[in-house]
Amino acid sequence: MTLNDIMMTLVAAGSEQTRKTYARHGIKGAMFGVSYAVLEKLRKKIKCAQSLALELWETGNHDARILATMIADPAKCTAVVIEDWAKDLDNYALTDALGNLAAQTPEAHKLMTRWMQSEEEWLGTMGWVILSVEARNSALPDSFFAPYLSIIEREIHLQKNRVRYSMNGALISIGGRGGSLEEQALASAARIGKVRVDHGDTNCKTPDAATYIKKITARREAMAV
Repeated sequence: MTLNDIMMTLVAAGSEQTRKTYARHGIKGAMFGVSYAVLEKLRKKIKCAQSLALELWETGNHDARILATMIADPAKCTAVVIEDWAKDLDNYALTDALGNLAAQTPEAHKLMTRWMQSEEEWLGTMGWVILSVEARNSALPDSFFAPYLSIIEREIHLQKNRVRYSMNGALISIGGRGGSLEEQALASAARIGKVRVDHGDTNCKTPDAATYIKKITARREAMAV
C-alpha cells in the first residue's frame, strides 16, 4: 500500500462518533476518527514498513500517527527518530502508542531512564510505559525492577496527571511478574493508597493496583492448572 492508499482507507473508515469520542479523550487537531479495530486490520495487512511509518507520521493526522507506531520497524527506530516524534505529542493515546514502540527499540532502556526524569508530562509518561512493557520480559531479572517500586511509592503522588497513571500501570506490571515482586508491589500499593487521575469527560477509571495484580496472579494460576 502507498501512503495515498492508506490515507484514503483511513478517510473512508473514519466516523463522526469516533471523532467525538477521541475529542473527549483529549485528542486535538486533524483526525478521521478511525477505530483501533480498523487500524489493527491495516497493521496486519501492511506488517512492518518503516518508510511508510515515517510518511504517515509526517501527515500530522492522529489516526495516521497511531498507525505509524504500529507498523514502524523497532530495529530502525533510532533514538533520533523516536525523540523527533516525541516532540509532536499532545495527547495520552499517542503517547502510550509511541511509548510501546519505543519499548521495542534498541534504545529502550536509555530512553526510559532519561524520560522518567523529565518534567514534561508526555515524556515522563513514556518512560513508565516502557517499564511496564519491559516488566513482561522474562529475560530480565526481578532485581532489575525492584528498585522502581520504591521510586513509584515515593513519587507517584507528586507527578503530573498522566505520569501518575503510567506509574500506576508500571506498578501493576511489576507486581504481575509474581513471586517476591508481587508481595513487594502489593505492599507498595497499600502504602500508596488511591491514585487520583483526571480522565476528563470520559468514563475511564484508574485501575486499583492491588486488585489488578491479584487478577493477574489468579489468571496465571488458572492457566497453570
